[in-house]
Amino acid sequence: MAGITAALVKKLRETSGAGMMDCKKALSETDGNMDEAIDWLRKKGLAAAAKKSGRVAAEGLVDVTTNGATGVVIELNSETDFVARNPEFQNFVSSVAQVALSKGGDFDQTSAAMMNGGKSVVDSVTEMVGTIGENLSFRRSAGITVTEGMVASYVHGAISPNQGKIGVLVGLESAANADELAEFGKQLAMHVAAANPLWVAQDDVDTEVVDREREVLADQARESGKPEEIVQKMVDGRLRKYYEEVCLMDQTFVVDGESKISKAVQAAADKVGAPVKVAGFVRFQLGEGIEKEEADFAAEVAATAGN
Repeated sequence: MAGITAALVKKLRETSGAGMMDCKKALSETDGNMDEAIDWLRKKGLAAAAKKSGRVAAEGLVDVTTNGATGVVIELNSETDFVARNPEFQNFVSSVAQVALSKGGDFDQTSAAMMNGGKSVVDSVTEMVGTIGENLSFRRSAGITVTEGMVASYVHGAISPNQGKIGVLVGLESAANADELAEFGKQLAMHVAAANPLWVAQDDVDTEVVDREREVLADQARESGKPEEIVQKMVDGRLRKYYEEVCLMDQTFVVDGESKISKAVQAAADKVGAPVKVAGFVRFQLGEGIEKEEADFAAEVAATAGN
């Protein structure tokens, strides 16, 4: 290993797509010969990721894992929904989620953390590519921890326990017993899954976002030709409507279709006999933001036929 430099390992990793420790071992077994090291990795099935790394991975699973006052949600992508139904893949996602739980959901720390096999999460994902046969990607993770209370969760479109298409965490700060908070927490998490709020309350909205929204609404209102004082009243009304769309506490509770979330939280506090505060929420939807390639099947057939 004396002549095997970090630069050589890095080059092999970039060329093969294999994990760092596997690259080190390959170079060690082949006395630092790059071509032979690649062949060694290929024979072990560890270089499969190189050919697959360019393919879009927008399917997979969102996993939600909680432990009392802490919860994490992760997204691990595959190329096809078929893989998401593979028990081996599901178990692997669960293992990554457990690592994330130990790191409070921090993505960078989770990626670098060691798994049971003695490899980092990132390297383990690369190794799993060779096993599964598709490009995989540990895309993101996040967590919520409350000082007292509980973290509730909900999975929509569940494929297996705690895994599905949409995963939600909701942190409830309260001195009430966690079991008493659980039912309301689950309902609130279901609401977040359905309504997709962006912030907890109006005070959480970035000032720049509010200013930009106000400017757009003002320009729209002025097109009506109304006096400026009327325009400002119109803007205030439309801004309230905007808050109802993006702020959790201003939304209408999907459970009853009538109450504002703020009122529902107060009702929950009255029921459990202690103040309840929504400390935060996280909502992951599988594949959101990933640009998927749209295949033109007719064009592919025509091309194959030589037309």
